[in-house]
Amino acid sequence: MTAPLRLGTRGSALAMAQSGHVAEALTAATGRPVELVEVVTAGDRSTAPVHRLGVGVFVSALRDALTAREIDFAVHSYKDLPTAAAPGLHIAAVPQRQDPRDALVARDGRTLAELPPGARVGTGALRRIAQLHALGMQLEVTPIRGNVDTRLGRVLGPDADLDAVVLARAGLARLGRTDVITETLDPMLMLPAPAQGALAVECRIDDQDLVELLGVLDHAPSRAAVVAERALLATLEAGCSAPVAAYGELAEGDAGEEIYLRGAVISPDGTRDLRLSRTGTPADAAEVGKALAAELLELGADSILGQEGHAGPGTQQFGSTE
Repeated sequence: MTAPLRLGTRGSALAMAQSGHVAEALTAATGRPVELVEVVTAGDRSTAPVHRLGVGVFVSALRDALTAREIDFAVHSYKDLPTAAAPGLHIAAVPQRQDPRDALVARDGRTLAELPPGARVGTGALRRIAQLHALGMQLEVTPIRGNVDTRLGRVLGPDADLDAVVLARAGLARLGRTDVITETLDPMLMLPAPAQGALAVECRIDDQDLVELLGVLDHAPSRAAVVAERALLATLEAGCSAPVAAYGELAEGDAGEEIYLRGAVISPDGTRDLRLSRTGTPADAAEVGKALAAELLELGADSILGQEGHAGPGTQQFGSTE
């Protein structure tokens, strides 16, 4: 009997849920059994704010286990991955992406527009903090971290101390908790993080049989959108303290399928908000992202990215919790 493939995953409820989904999909498509192997990362052991933890803190232990052949493949929240490729490793599949938009969970079923001035809103992402400030609603934005249940408890629990929290809709969907969402936020108000809602299925590049096997899970439109978004991020050389947002969508254009990419760079206090869009073919997804980043840089995005706290080229970290 074929030995189960060892899938490395973080131990959080969200990580286990998304890894379990990939495992089930792979077994259904190929017949190969898969077992989950929990790997504890430095980010899981730390209580520091997410944006202070450093690049790849939630993925380095998984990649170390892959390199050491302790696991056969790993599943990451794609937005947690550094933009630079890992030597010897390969993203073999990007499964179909969940809804990448952000979601509001507020007391009394309120929407964002219904929150009064001074309302306390919690989020772990500087990108969201910056965009909430940019709305000019006089909200009191509070940095928070922790797993999904911990964050929801800050609003819905017996000791709730916040009026609302903003989370990725994808994480709530994977945990079966969309019932708590009071509003799915329009990207015009809250542009998602690059690769938000997408998963990266990674293995060793020299394991060609596994590369081919995992390829059955790849969803070309999702991969194209993510490639464009992350090319923008890499070209901007965004750091962990730089609020960068990007959202690529595929649609039918006049000359066939095209990718529509929106990108934004927002100062942490929300006073500078640069937003642009660009279209191109899915085959040129990376070039679309690079070109849009170049246009943002021409408008002065580098001055925002160069503000105090910018961590330097290739060191973005948008948070571990979808």
